[in-house]
Amino acid sequence: MKKALAFDIGGTKIYSTIIDETGNIVSDIDKFHTPKTLDGIKDTIKSQILKYENKVDIIAISTAGAVNNENTAVIGSTGNLVKGYYTIDFPKLSNKPVFIENDANCAAWAEYKIGASKGTSVSVMLTLGTGVGGGIIINDKLLKGKSGAAGEMHFKMSTEKHRKCTCGSWDCFEIYASGTALKIDAEEALKNPEVTTYDVMDGVKNNDEKMIKIFERWENDITQGIIGLANLFDPDCVVLSGSMAQFVDTKKIEEEVNKNIVTSPTSVRLAKAGNYSGMIGAALLAFGKGK
Repeated sequence: MKKALAFDIGGTKIYSTIIDETGNIVSDIDKFHTPKTLDGIKDTIKSQILKYENKVDIIAISTAGAVNNENTAVIGSTGNLVKGYYTIDFPKLSNKPVFIENDANCAAWAEYKIGASKGTSVSVMLTLGTGVGGGIIINDKLLKGKSGAAGEMHFKMSTEKHRKCTCGSWDCFEIYASGTALKIDAEEALKNPEVTTYDVMDGVKNNDEKMIKIFERWENDITQGIIGLANLFDPDCVVLSGSMAQFVDTKKIEEEVNKNIVTSPTSVRLAKAGNYSGMIGAALLAFGKGK
C-alpha cells in the first residue's frame, strides 16, 4: 500500500505525519511552531522529508494560500505566513514527487472521501475559524478555477462598506461569518472592544439575552451566505468545519436555508474527518493526482 508524508502548513503550526491510501494516519504526528523566516520554514519541511522520505512514495502538502492547477506552487499566500512564502520551490525539497494543495480544498476532499460528504457528488465545505475557508466539489471533482484560486469566500454580503475584510475589500462573507466576525458583532452591540468570542459563548450558555442576540445575528449571517452558495452550486450538502463550527445549530441553519433557496433541498452537516483533515485530504489527492 502506498504511503504519503503529509504536511499541514499554517500561520502558527506545521504538522506532519505518514498517511496511507485509505486515509489512515499510520505514524506519530510531529508538530512545530511555524518559523518566522522563510529559511526556517524550508528547513523544517526539509528535515522531516530527510527523516521519512525513504518510507513513503510521495510528499503531500496542505497549505494556507492559493495553489496553482499543476499543484506545484503557492500562487498567493496569506498574511499570517512569512513574506515570500510563495517563492518556495516545493518540488525541489524532495527526490520523491511533491503534491501541494490549498488547506481548505484538502479538508473538503477528506470530507468527500471519508467524512461528512462521502457518497455525494456536489458539496461545499466552509471552515469557520479566525477567517473562513472554502472548498467546493462538483461532480466528484475539486473546483479549482482557471488559476487554482476558486473557493475563496470573499463574496459580498453588503454594499454599505461597513466592515473592512482581511482581503482588503469591504463586507465579504468572511468578515461576517468567521470567529473574527462574532467578536466584531459583540463589540458593536456592547460598545466594548475588550469583549471576546469566549465571552459571547459563555453568555449563550448562561442564557444571557444580549449574548444570545449577538450569537443569533452571527449565525444568521452564516445562514445567508449558505443560501447564496446553495443557490449557486445546488449541493447535496454543505459541510461546516473549523473551531467555530461546533457552536452553530446545523439543523436550524438547514431548515432556514431550505426555506429560502430556489434550488432543491440541501443538508447542512458538521465535518467528520477530524482535526487532521488537511493532511488526509492532501494525501488522498496526491495519490489520485487530484482526480
